[in-house]
Order: sequence, then C-alpha cells, then structure tokens
Amino acid sequence: MTSDSTRAITVDPLTPTDTIPADTGPRIVAIGGGHGLGRMLSALSDFGDKVTGIVTTTDNGGSTGRIRACQGGIAWGDTRNCINQLITEPSVGSMIFEYRFKGNGELDGHNLGNLMLKALDNLSIRPLEAINLIRDMLKVQPHILPMSEHPADLSAMTPSGEIICGETSVDELEDVPLRLYVEPAVPATKEAVQAIAQADLILLGPGSFLTSIMPPLLLKEIELALKRCRAKIVFVMNLDKEKGPAGKMTLADMLRWCERSMGGRPIDVIVTDRQQEAIDAKYQQLIMPLASNNHQWRHDREKLRQAVDRILQAR
Repeated sequence: MTSDSTRAITVDPLTPTDTIPADTGPRIVAIGGGHGLGRMLSALSDFGDKVTGIVTTTDNGGSTGRIRACQGGIAWGDTRNCINQLITEPSVGSMIFEYRFKGNGELDGHNLGNLMLKALDNLSIRPLEAINLIRDMLKVQPHILPMSEHPADLSAMTPSGEIICGETSVDELEDVPLRLYVEPAVPATKEAVQAIAQADLILLGPGSFLTSIMPPLLLKEIELALKRCRAKIVFVMNLDKEKGPAGKMTLADMLRWCERSMGGRPIDVIVTDRQQEAIDAKYQQLIMPLASNNHQWRHDREKLRQAVDRILQAR
C-alpha cells in the first residue's frame, strides 16, 4: 500500500535537539495497567506532573488478588508497578516498597508495596490519598490515579452466553469474549475524568488489551470524557502478539472495541513499529523503531518518548 492510502508516516528516531522540553506544558494522560502503563509513564517522566496515569484496578491475581480476597478494596498491583517504574532516586524507602517476601507461610509472594498501599488505604479517607503519600515519599512527580476508588471486577460474556468473572478468568478464555463488563458499575475517579478533559494527548497502551487497556474505558464517566475530549487519542501497539484471547484479536478489532467504548470517538494515531495494512485508511500510522535492544518484545523508554514527541510536534 502507498502512503497516500494508509496515511503512514515512517520516521527515524529524534536527535536530542529535536525533543520538546518539559516546560512547554502539554498535558498527557496514559491509560492502562501493569507493565505497559508503567513503561509509558517512565518514558514520559521528564514531563513531570504534566503526566497522569489512569490505572486499571480490577486485577484479582497474585499478591493483589490475595489481598483483595481477605481485605477487599481495589487492586493495588498495577498502581504499585507504575510507581516502581517511576522511581528515579533509589533509597531505603524504594527498597522497602519494592520488596517481595519469599519462603513459607502467609507472606510468601506478597509484595510489600501492595501491603503498604492497602494499609494506607485503610487509614485514609480515599485510596488516592494512599497513592499520593507513597508518591511524595518516593519523589514520583507524574500523577497516578486509580480508574475507580471503588472495588470492582472485570467480567466477560463468552460466545456461548456464559458470564465469566475475574481478570484471571478472562485471560484464560479460549475465545475472544463478546463483551466485557466492570461489575458492579462503579463510578470513575473524578480526578481521572478531569485529567482527560484537560489533556492535550491521550495514550492507550501498550499493555494487555482486554485486562489492562479496556477496563477504564468501560466506566461510563470515562467513556463520556473521552467522547468529549479535545485531545488527540493515540493507540500504542504491543510489539508481540499477546497470549490468551486478546492474541486472537486483530488490530482492527481492538480499534473497534476502543472506539465503541469511547462513545464512537475515533482514534487519531496508531504508533507501531511496522506498517499495518489491514486497517482503515482513515488511521494515521506513526511507524518508528520501538523495541528495546535487549528484549524485542519490550518497548524502549527513549523510543516511546521520541514517538510521543513526534505526535506533540504535529499537533
């Protein structure tokens, strides 16, 4: 396909003099969870408090799932992961926050950061206050917002009409679900809605599509905020095919799911490391090298930053 029909833009990495200085003030919102969102926020850390991460809070696996099973509340694991990747000054505090217990007994496998966030949540009026206390302690500038401060789970309707509950169960499905739900229908965090309304750029991904990127979009207030926002909306592709049902989805499927969950608001740009032929020509493709030199499936932080700089320059 020619560039006339695909609107693809292939660019080389930026030189250091091309980067946009952080003090110019674009407001950037990144939506997702786990390792993908943490990687993106880390790539954008030079923008400081102009960056906001909206984090999925429906995880029910691992240490997070065990804490939720006995204590209730939102899932803390993805938030902890994002904070970990934003720590720029190693300290005793950061070592404590990142510590994971090993051995026998109840504490085996638990991450101390998850326990700290849960303890602060129990002591605070709002979960967001717990996050901000940890951010202040670890000198993390970007804002980290839970998609909701109310506990909820991700559910899916299978092609046979069965309802499956829990992120881990969704990841284990054989086929792509017909629909996803957040149950109960909790309200979005008001600061997350406000951040979307004020954003100049909104980034979806990278990360697990069904269980990291989609859950925030399923909240009604976030759907409406994305539908009405003035920001450019960008979908950042993964570098490798996912395992589980999301691995059976095409890029066109993912774009359609996102747009349906944003009230029909179209995605403006797709960031990819290779030409995507099987999508509508209305989508602009920003084609750049994105992979880490050490792991071809992992996004390089500096290359992600360069991609964002290019999009901001084109506003």
